[in-house]
Amino acid sequence: MSQKVLEVKDLEVSFVTHGGEVQAVRGVTYDLHEGETLAIVGESGSGKSVASKAVMGLTANNGWIKGGSIMFEGIDIARTANKNMYKIRGSEISMIFQDPMTALNPVMTIGKQIMEGIIKHQGLSKHEAKIKAIELIDLVGIDQPEKRFRQYPHQFSGGMRQRMVIAIALACNPKILIADEPTTALDVTIQAQILELINDLQAKTGVAVIFITHDLGVVANVADRVAVMYAGKIVEVGTVDEIFYEPRHPYTWGLLASMPSLDTDDEHLYSIPGTPPDLMHPPTGDAFAIRSAYAMKIDKMYEPPMIKISDTHYAATWLLNDMSPKVTPPSVVAKLWKEAGIDE
Repeated sequence: MSQKVLEVKDLEVSFVTHGGEVQAVRGVTYDLHEGETLAIVGESGSGKSVASKAVMGLTANNGWIKGGSIMFEGIDIARTANKNMYKIRGSEISMIFQDPMTALNPVMTIGKQIMEGIIKHQGLSKHEAKIKAIELIDLVGIDQPEKRFRQYPHQFSGGMRQRMVIAIALACNPKILIADEPTTALDVTIQAQILELINDLQAKTGVAVIFITHDLGVVANVADRVAVMYAGKIVEVGTVDEIFYEPRHPYTWGLLASMPSLDTDDEHLYSIPGTPPDLMHPPTGDAFAIRSAYAMKIDKMYEPPMIKISDTHYAATWLLNDMSPKVTPPSVVAKLWKEAGIDE
């Protein structure tokens, strides 16, 4: 097993609103290893982006880290003053944001935007920083890098702008790269190119990647391990094969069943019933119980612990308790039906 580069333990992040405290992240724990891609998946509002931005020290003005720790190279980021985070953010831990047009400065050339971090964090001269910036533009697959260096964001397509955002994120050779839904605003062809680029860059640089997404189809192509988040908590974690082929939490079953395929028609497109809970008043017990067809009485009374399935696979569901009834996951049922030639 490669060395850990990040350890997040019992992380809690809350926001103050006019209505009260929103408990956006409620006890998240995970590790990240060198050269690994960890995908964090879940519906909008599940807390996946908030938990990851906390690693960068980027909680909103009305938000704060309420509890837990974020250990990076012996430093607890959760307890580090913002002035000290300037040395880590961008140089040791970088982020690719969702919308490249808002991530880039429209009145600065692309070259200057890449050079800015190189000069700030690596102390290179302007000439040395320019050479490295041109190399990075070439590395992310943009033709005529010397010409592109002098151009502005509006002169690039959406896919090219996202490549430039990746170049900026990689400028200081970070140990961790957080990609927050980096392909959401792109069409499927460009999306595939960006995913391939991130994979290639990871192989070349050895950077560890946290990939935030709601798209399980993307996860299958990029991840080594997957953490499934719901209502501010990680409810299942495992290797990509374990999550896709041996899911054990009802919420993971629902996410997988919601994935459209070439065989899916409008009449059979599945969606998880109900809506996520109000995190201003989190429910007692299992937060997913109210939406689950497999909920038992205990789910509404007590929160399930993380139960070990294998050395790499854990899930927080009472269905894994020895006293619970045995349930066949719907994904397994669908596979058996398909193999038997039975129409749903």
